[in-house]
Amino acid sequence: MKGAWVVFVKEVRDALRDRRTLLAVVLSSVVMGPLLLFALSVLVAGSEERAESREVMIAGIEYAPSLRNFLERQTLQIEAAPADYERQLVERRLADPVIVIAPDFESALAGGERPLLEVVTSSANTRAAVGVRRVQRVLHAFNQEIAMQRLTYRGVAPAALESVQIQERDLADPRARAAQLTGIVPFFVLMAVLYGALNAALDTTAGERERGSLEPLLMTPASRLALVVGKWGAVASVGMLIAVLSCLSFLPAQGLLRSDTLAALFRFGLREAGLFLALLLPLAATLSALMMAIAIRCKTFKEAQASNTLVILAVSLLPMATLFSDAGERPWHLWLPALAQVTLMGRVLRGDAFAAADLLVPLGVAALLAGACLAYIARHLRVAATR
Repeated sequence: MKGAWVVFVKEVRDALRDRRTLLAVVLSSVVMGPLLLFALSVLVAGSEERAESREVMIAGIEYAPSLRNFLERQTLQIEAAPADYERQLVERRLADPVIVIAPDFESALAGGERPLLEVVTSSANTRAAVGVRRVQRVLHAFNQEIAMQRLTYRGVAPAALESVQIQERDLADPRARAAQLTGIVPFFVLMAVLYGALNAALDTTAGERERGSLEPLLMTPASRLALVVGKWGAVASVGMLIAVLSCLSFLPAQGLLRSDTLAALFRFGLREAGLFLALLLPLAATLSALMMAIAIRCKTFKEAQASNTLVILAVSLLPMATLFSDAGERPWHLWLPALAQVTLMGRVLRGDAFAAADLLVPLGVAALLAGACLAYIARHLRVAATR
């Protein structure tokens, strides 16, 4: 352990000398978290503002005085649609759907017919698509009012048309609803840890092999196991530092939220940060060992970068298993690194409790994988230095 400590200190010093790379990694892990929440809150706030807007854009409102009267009684502001509203919707320059009224609307309505009200939007225009449901609710209310007037005129109680009462009850708590919006947070911290340890893992293995400094290091009295443990400890420490900074950055970032709804629902305190770190720190150590094991077989730094692309791709795609499946969580999710951490971090954000066994499974898998990678590195270290 004394030899491993000496190697650990040496590797940490080498990592600190590359201040530009280290500063870029640290700043990205600290700044990107708040920026991510801020951008998400701006998006949610904009959607809420458009959903609650009191403006209705209509083409041909002069053909429907009864609809105008209804909208004004609902304190809605009528805006005339531009002549080229279809092109503007397609080009995403118009942020509201348009109600199109035919010239014979009022006469058809007075004659007991069912005139057509067309709501024009573009599904590719996300800003306009947000307001479609709001416009449809307004038109549905107008439709109900006309129907009630006709039934009352004929002496029929409007309640006779509704044989049952329908009431919706949502079982999701506020934190579960917020987790639907902030589900990207676990994926972000996971990728921050991965990229944070990547450069250090490549530099201590393929980088030293390319510079020719690996063979002199093997000539020291330290054993190969001490060298591997020291190098791995330094790389894992960098990854763990990034994990800590990424998780803690979300604590002050909550003050940047622009959406009142998201600010009220999203709760990320010291308890949540601690649980995140309990999941991420072992994973940071495992990913460090895995990337070092792949890089030790490469002769150059660039070759090691290309080879570790598979690790980055796997860590990026594994958490998406839950996105492409509507079956929810499965027991085998906890046996796959990265997927297990994202799954459990999602439970933390939703406020769901999980047993100690759920935490021990990914920890055990991480320990076994890290041990296997370290044994592989120790066995190939001398070969890598001489070839």
